[in-house]
Amino acid sequence: MLDEQTIRDLAAQLDRAEKTRTQLRHFSAQYPQMTVQDGYAIQREWVKLKLAEGHVIKGRKIGLTSRAMQRSSQIDEPDYGHLLDTMMIADGARVPHENYCLPRVEIELAFVLGKPLRGPGIGLPDVLRATEYVVPAIEIVDARLQDPRRIFDTVSDNGAAAGIVIGGRPVGPLDIDLRWVGGIMYRNSEIEETGVAAGVLGHPALGVAWLANKLGQHGVGLDVGHLVLAGSFTRVVHARKGDTLHADFGSLGGIAVQFV
Repeated sequence: MLDEQTIRDLAAQLDRAEKTRTQLRHFSAQYPQMTVQDGYAIQREWVKLKLAEGHVIKGRKIGLTSRAMQRSSQIDEPDYGHLLDTMMIADGARVPHENYCLPRVEIELAFVLGKPLRGPGIGLPDVLRATEYVVPAIEIVDARLQDPRRIFDTVSDNGAAAGIVIGGRPVGPLDIDLRWVGGIMYRNSEIEETGVAAGVLGHPALGVAWLANKLGQHGVGLDVGHLVLAGSFTRVVHARKGDTLHADFGSLGGIAVQFV
C-alpha cells in the first residue's frame, strides 16, 4: 500500500498531466507494489482537487465490463471513475483534439437515475426501478499515463474518463429489452466497431448494480439525477484530428462528435 503523501503527490501529478496534456510514466512502473486500492485512493484525491476548483460530480462511469477486457487486464471485476461537469459535451460538438493526450471513443448506454441507489444488495430489478431513463452515449476516454498501463494505472487515471456525449432518443428502462440495443461506430464514413449492449455483463443494468454495490462498501451511493455510463459494448476507436465519430443506435437515434 502506498503512503498518504505519495498518493497525494501522484494525484497532483495526474492533475498537471491533464491540464498540460502531457502523459506521465505509468505509476505501476515506479511503484510495482501498488494495488487497485492504491489506484482508487489516487483517484479520490484527484477528484478532491477538482471539487476544490469548483467542479461538480455529474455521475460515474464503469469500465472493463467484458470478460475479454478483464482477462487482458488480469482482473475479475470492472472498474469505475467519476464524471465531472467539464466532461459533458453536446451532441454534434466540435472539440479540440489538443484537449486530450490520446483520445479514443466508445459506444455505451447512460442510465439517468430518478431514485437513489446505495449498496449492498442492489440487483437488476433495483436498477430498473431507480432509472428514470436510458440514453445513447459516446464516451471519450484519454490516457494521462503512458503505455504499457496496468489496471492500477487506469484506476488511478479516473478510469480514463475524459468526456461524454449523450443524445438520440431517451427510453424508459422497461420500454425495450436493453440487452439488444445495438450500436455501430463510424469514423468519418467507415464502420469501425459494432456491438450489442448485452456485452456489458449480460445486461447493461448489471453494470450499474455492480457500481452501486462497490460504492456501498465505502458508504457512498448514487444520487438522484446522477448519470451512470454502464460500460462500452465495443472496442475503443482512436480519434484523430479531423475525424468525425458517429454512433448509430438504430431506433434510439444517432450521436456524433468531431475532433478539430
